[in-house]
Amino acid sequence: MRKHGAILERESDRTENERRSVNRESLISKLPLIIRWIDHTLAEHAAAARPIVSFGFKRLPQFYSSALLLKAKVVAVDAVPVPPLRSLGLPEFGAFELGNYRGITFKDTYFVERHHEDDESLHFHELVHVAQWARLGAENFLLAYAEGLAIYGYRHSPLEAMAYDFQNDFDQNCPPFDMESAICAKLNEI
Repeated sequence: MRKHGAILERESDRTENERRSVNRESLISKLPLIIRWIDHTLAEHAAAARPIVSFGFKRLPQFYSSALLLKAKVVAVDAVPVPPLRSLGLPEFGAFELGNYRGITFKDTYFVERHHEDDESLHFHELVHVAQWARLGAENFLLAYAEGLAIYGYRHSPLEAMAYDFQNDFDQNCPPFDMESAICAKLNEI
């Protein structure tokens, strides 16, 4: 997920005392509701989903496998959909729910703001999350994402930090490397 700057700064500036721990049992009990919302959202937008390869980006194939690029889908929207976490019984994630995001990933599909759909760097970032979802599976991804968000805040949560760090390398025109292997290695460190 890629966030707009002002909100990103506010979230990343939170002190340890401001960060709430997540009740793991409560979160686990809400996973079916979150996954149901995600599946419904994906189904609602399925007709508008485009394969990432249809964008014709030149650098993404140098980093991601053709299998991942053929599987990943993109939906351009005016505002990215965010799960209604407060109404699903997770008020501790209210700030996340109210965030202003350029992109968000659910499983093998990600949503980008329409006016950023040509931003190859944003697609690179969201593809990191597609690979994370694929490696961890839905439940483990959601647990890891939520726990990282609760403990470290948005920007420094492990899954976001990984995506931003790799995106920074991409933006600095680093030589191509196997992203999926690098992502797996980083996930093994978490």
